[in-house]
Amino acid sequence: MRVLTTTLLLLCWPVCASAHLVTTGLGPVYDGIGHLVMTPEDLIPVLAIALYAGMRGAAPGRYALFSLPLAWFAGGLLGVSFTSLPPLPTPAFSILIIGVLIAADFKLSDRIFLVMVLAVGFIHGALNGVALKGNAGVPGLIGIMATLFVLVALFSALVVSLKKPWARIVVRVAGSWVAAIGMLMFGWMFRGQV
Repeated sequence: MRVLTTTLLLLCWPVCASAHLVTTGLGPVYDGIGHLVMTPEDLIPVLAIALYAGMRGAAPGRYALFSLPLAWFAGGLLGVSFTSLPPLPTPAFSILIIGVLIAADFKLSDRIFLVMVLAVGFIHGALNGVALKGNAGVPGLIGIMATLFVLVALFSALVVSLKKPWARIVVRVAGSWVAAIGMLMFGWMFRGQV
């Protein structure tokens, strides 16, 4: 009975779990692509930036198209040199802010928008660099960079092409859902779940 009790206690003992990077088996570039599209903390802000850029017009869409992948890559190169980063609510904060900007249809100047895109790209890139350090490394960052370019091009061009007023409202509703996801992530963080 004592052995059974000890075994059950050890099995129920809480431990900190860390997920590992998903490998595709297709090489490090594809591992980077898989990492981006399977990580909501990275994918949601990318899609939100593309939606917001498309709402602002073709010029901000082009700014985001080229600056986001480059900032992400630069941050990733810096992140590869670190073993870990402090647990900050950066993904939740970026998702919440961009979602609110979309939902409110707030018009940032092109310069402020570019600074926001560079900051989000650099910070998320640094977080990815730390995550990819032992696995895909720099080739994984190249895969992420290529995927960012494609996603921003497709989603911002889609929103730019929307001409009906109700279609713009649909994009704003999507922004409200993005903001809700950011608030949910903050709640999980404060509860200790993230």
